Order: sequence, then C-alpha cells, then structure tokens
Amino acid sequence: MKINDQEPLKTFVAKENRYDQMPFRRCGKSGLLLPEISLGLWHNFGHNADFNNARSILRQAFDFGITHFDLANNYGPPYGSAEETFGRILEKDFKNYRDELIISTKAGWDMWPGPYGNFGSKKYLIASLDQSLKRMGLEYVDIFYHHRPDPNTPLEETMGALDHIVRQGKALYVGISQYSPEDTLKASKILKDLGTPCLIHQPRYNMLNRWVENGLLDVIEEEGIGSIAFSPLGQGILTDKYLNGIPEDSRIAKDGRYLKKEVISEELLNKVKSLNQIASNRNQSLAQMAIAWLLKDPRITTVLIGVSKPSQLEDNVKSVNNTIFSKEEIDAIEDILK
Repeated sequence: MKINDQEPLKTFVAKENRYDQMPFRRCGKSGLLLPEISLGLWHNFGHNADFNNARSILRQAFDFGITHFDLANNYGPPYGSAEETFGRILEKDFKNYRDELIISTKAGWDMWPGPYGNFGSKKYLIASLDQSLKRMGLEYVDIFYHHRPDPNTPLEETMGALDHIVRQGKALYVGISQYSPEDTLKASKILKDLGTPCLIHQPRYNMLNRWVENGLLDVIEEEGIGSIAFSPLGQGILTDKYLNGIPEDSRIAKDGRYLKKEVISEELLNKVKSLNQIASNRNQSLAQMAIAWLLKDPRITTVLIGVSKPSQLEDNVKSVNNTIFSKEEIDAIEDILK
C-alpha cells in the first residue's frame, strides 16, 4: 500500500521559541544532551500510514523542542518503511535542521530472510545500518543501537561491530536495548576498552513494568550510561483510553500483536482508575503522570513516546511541567502498584 500524500503541506519553518519549554538532560557522562521527551516512530509511519499526519507529528514535535527521533530497521509495516517515510519527511521539512536533530536507528530483530538478517553478528549489524542510511538519505545516524541481546553471538563481536560502525563514521554514538544488568556491564566494559563508550540503554520501563529497578538503573549509573525508557504508557494502559472499556479505534482493537484484550483485567483497570485519581489531584492526565513518574528519577535521561496524531504530543509534552512527587504521592502510588 502506498503512503497517502493527500494535499501538500505548506513549507515548514520551525518556531523560533521551540527550545523555550523543553528541558534537556545530559546523557550519562557524555557531552550529549537529550530532550526529556523523545519521539519514537515505531507505529504510524509505515506505508499504511497517512503521510501528512506523519509529517504533522514530526513538525509538531520539533516545534515543542523534541530533537530526538527514534527509529529501527524493521519499523513499519512493512519492514524499513518507517525509515523510508522519515527520509522523505527529512528531505521535505528538516534538511536545514539536520544539525539540530538526534536521529537513531537499531538492528537486532528479524529483518530479511536467511541467517544474516537477525540478532547481533557483525555481518548483520553493518549491512542493516547501510540499508537504514540509504532509506533515510543520511550519511550517518547520531545513535545506533543493538536492538536486543543475542544469546549465541559473542558479545565481543557485537560490541566490536558497534565500535567499527563509529570508526567508519556511520554513527556518532552507540547504545544497547533490553540488555540485562549483567550483560549491560559486560558490554559497557568491552566498549570502553575499544574506545567507544556505550552512550545509552533503551529499556522497556513504566509503572507496570519495573524490571529495570532490579539492578539495571544501578549499573547504568555506575557506568555513566544514559537511558531512554520506551513504552512509558504500557501500550496505552496508563492513559484514560481504557477506563471505560476498549474503544473501537484503539490499537488493541485493531491490532492485537502487542497488547491483547485479556491483559486488561478488572484488577488492572481498578489500579489504573486509582492512579488516574492521583493524577487528577496533581492536575495531570494519567499519561502525563506516568511520564513524569519516570522523569522523577535523574537516571532516566529521556522518555520515548509514540503518538498517532499531533494533538497527543501536546498532552505528553506537558508532563515535563510537573515531575516532582511528594512522599505522600509516591507512597500512594506504591500502594496501588503492589
């Protein structure tokens, strides 16, 4: 299916005050600052998406001070199409702003047939990034990630490939995603010895999925690695979307690959409703509080959000206006999440 171009949008000129409202945080012990909110292109940028809507989302994000756009080789559908869409939008709207952007991509999941299109071999990672750069029309990305651990490829080979990619000039920084605390420590030490420190770790982290608190956050702090939390809203559970049932236009109703209806139990809904009440008392939406709850920890550099329309961005960006929680609020939240 071809992307729907619809009516052409006017020439994009970014707002002059775009950096006034977005706080930035240092990424670990690097020289790089990242906005507290980053935009992920996992959904709504494939060939089945509305092209003008995708352009409007990216324009709105940049006008809000979001400088970091996060992709991966297999985002779509089909695989590669989100990078193609982003490349078209970059050429149309952001060519003159390239040096104000942090563009990342990843490789590690299934991408093409055969033994060389998956996991973490040097062969796969370098070939995948070359393809990603062509799709986006870039000479380099700012951050290149290994997208998931590979239980069979030696860590030295995978980290060596990341180091090689930086030395080739195809990425400025490298990161890892979903690595355990133990493997994160090993990877960090290998990369330090190679002379290409691990910039950032991208774990799944939200109020309902807190595995990173069992050692990972301590490791990244000790190693001077930044972090970018993805799925901060638990695939939409930590919003007001499902408080009164499952809307027909929601992702769970249309695409059950990532969130299944049976996950939203009565017990979970009761927790979400209680969290929503705390958010209301803080003059925040539940989504805003869920993002702010992550940002209360200084070890979280940035929170990675995904939206289906520009208006959702404004709600999420307002999260940065109130990231302070009282002890009473923290205790109440912990009681709910037990």
